[in-house]
Amino acid sequence: MPYYGGPMTEAMYYVLLALLEPNHGYQLMSAIEQVSHGRLHMGPGTLYGVLTRMLKDGLIIIIEDDGRRKTYAITEAGNEALKEEYRRLLAMIDDSRLLKGE
Repeated sequence: MPYYGGPMTEAMYYVLLALLEPNHGYQLMSAIEQVSHGRLHMGPGTLYGVLTRMLKDGLIIIIEDDGRRKTYAITEAGNEALKEEYRRLLAMIDDSRLLKGE
């Protein structure tokens, strides 16, 4: 299912980036800090809210649930949505060259 939710939040973008390698919740919080170079610290409440929305939107799936923890992975639709958001962000940066007088 294609993602039609408009621009992603920063949290969504970094969750998808971190899920390029499957992770469970606790690992995911650490992976998000890593891929954001420490700029984004996501608490459990925010993380699980984002994960719930992304599961509903078909951007991620649960690949393992042992009753104690769930392991999440990005779907093909999630990968495409991530690439589209990346292209959108690049276009915004390109548009911003006006600020430099280019």
